[in-house]
Amino acid sequence: MFGGIELGGTKSITVVGHGPGRIVALERAQTTTPDETLSWAISRLHAYQLEHGTIEGIGVASFGPIDLRPDAATYGRLLNTPKRKWAGADVVGAVKDAFPGVAVGVGSDVDGAALSEGAAGAATDVRDFVYVTVGTGVGMGIVLDGTLVRGMLHPEIGHVAVPRQPGDTYQGSCFAHGDCLEGMASGTAMTARWGQRPEQLEGERLQTALTMEAQYLATGLRTAIYAFAPERIVIGGGVGLMAGLLPRLRQSLTSALHGYPGLPEYESSDFVVTARLGDMAGPGGALEFAARAAKVP
Repeated sequence: MFGGIELGGTKSITVVGHGPGRIVALERAQTTTPDETLSWAISRLHAYQLEHGTIEGIGVASFGPIDLRPDAATYGRLLNTPKRKWAGADVVGAVKDAFPGVAVGVGSDVDGAALSEGAAGAATDVRDFVYVTVGTGVGMGIVLDGTLVRGMLHPEIGHVAVPRQPGDTYQGSCFAHGDCLEGMASGTAMTARWGQRPEQLEGERLQTALTMEAQYLATGLRTAIYAFAPERIVIGGGVGLMAGLLPRLRQSLTSALHGYPGLPEYESSDFVVTARLGDMAGPGGALEFAARAAKVP
């Protein structure tokens, strides 16, 4: 039995179970301050343990950036995050203090979702894939030869530069770069650009927004394809799963690649697909981090 915490930019989730496809209990709450949110999550995990049995490991799948270097003084802490109240928050330390002797694993929420989709979702049949979440922000989790790609941090491809689309005067929502991929294609950017949340858009306004969204995402995916040569790209997140986006994205990606390198697989219907686990990918990823920390296969 494992416990998990998914810290999201808008909401947070606690979960207990045996893996991505074997979740026993789950609860959601709004992400507020570090003290309030972490206290809530820890109290729920204690309650799960009383009700469902001993928790052998706890995984934290967090929005980022979060320091993943075990030998660093800031290991498990949020770094220069857009959620300013969370900058410096000691996420792993809080969990370890509350569960002494229990192994705690940590990773980005996007990396967790990628592992989850690889274990029980839309990428179970491939070993090289990219998971892309488009919601409050834009993030990518990269799995090559079945292994999650990490360096000093989790990759931040959501912050690569993208060309401005013709006619788009929006300056961008990213606090660090303005008009990077996240700054132009996130749900935050869509809301600011159109004056409505993505799910509120209708009619011609919605169609125009989806077309522009697909064009921005396609330029980001082109970078991922050229850098990592994945067998599949899995799209998730509230914006990423919007009806009508996927066909536009496939078409825009074909245009962005412009025939290079010429692999027919890049135009097949199973190259860019929607996430199969939906909003269960993140909690499942937290359980994956927990299992790895506890060294349970």
